[in-house]
Amino acid sequence: MRRMNARFIERLPLAGVHPALAYLATAGLCLIALALRLVADPVLASGYPYVSFFPAVVIAAFLFGRSAAVLAGVLCWLMAWYFFIPPAGVFKFNGNIAVSFIFYLLVVVIDIALIHWMQLANTKLAEERARGAALAEHREMLFRELQHRVSNNLQVAAALMALQRRNIDHPGARKALDEASHRLSLIGKISRALYDPTGQRLSVHSFVETLASDILEANGRNDVRIEMAIAPDVAMDPDSAIPFALIMAEAIANALEHAFADDRGGCIRITITGDEGLTLDIVDDGCGLPDGFALENSGSLGLRIAATLAQQLGGTFRLSNAETGGVRAHLAIPAAA
Repeated sequence: MRRMNARFIERLPLAGVHPALAYLATAGLCLIALALRLVADPVLASGYPYVSFFPAVVIAAFLFGRSAAVLAGVLCWLMAWYFFIPPAGVFKFNGNIAVSFIFYLLVVVIDIALIHWMQLANTKLAEERARGAALAEHREMLFRELQHRVSNNLQVAAALMALQRRNIDHPGARKALDEASHRLSLIGKISRALYDPTGQRLSVHSFVETLASDILEANGRNDVRIEMAIAPDVAMDPDSAIPFALIMAEAIANALEHAFADDRGGCIRITITGDEGLTLDIVDDGCGLPDGFALENSGSLGLRIAATLAQQLGGTFRLSNAETGGVRAHLAIPAAA
């Protein structure tokens, strides 16, 4: 209801569409004011000739604009002069009548001017609001186009690496290109899926399942089951989304490579909570870490990347043996990150 009233007010004055109808309606308002004054005349004290005509002028100014209000002011003045200023029935002029005319003129001019300035300000406000909405829509379109192009460029770079891999015989180099191609492709997918043009905090629940499924599919592991426990109120800043998703991807890939080697099936449980920051736990049911394992001494590039990204977010990433067996990858990002 409030929005409908606001839209109606923004359309005022209405005279711009059909001026003739506006002037006709203004004349009708003046006649209504005359009728009301005639009805009230027996109970009104003398000296109030304009009492019912001021509202007619104000309504005409509000609904139909300045020109219609001027017409209403003139018509109401003539009606009041002829019918209610003694001697009634004639247009007599003297000093007292001139003073009443001056006061009537001042009141009418002030009313019309105030309403006119208010409507000008309201019109400018509506124009600025429309301009702001258009700019916001244009900004969103540019943002989406930018995200689309960035994602496409990353996909192209990943495809070029995959093509270059065919010309390399060294197993280590081929593996490095495979991993780099996979990471670039993953960044492109995450960038397109997670970033919001408004910069609002993002819901984590909607993309984790898709991300985990993509990783399993990319590694050809349909024998590994994903279980998730994600708090419903978990959210993150857009700037943290890609690093968080990459760390999660590296932890899942590490579990697939070591916990479920030799086509061994199993389960990976993903737990995400948002209490005092953002916490990610990825637990597999594999054989656990080897004796003497230290993340800082690990030869895995993916794990080193995960640890570096966690530091950039102001958090920590570590691997440990889970209480139920297997490996627990734990990421903790403080609330300020």
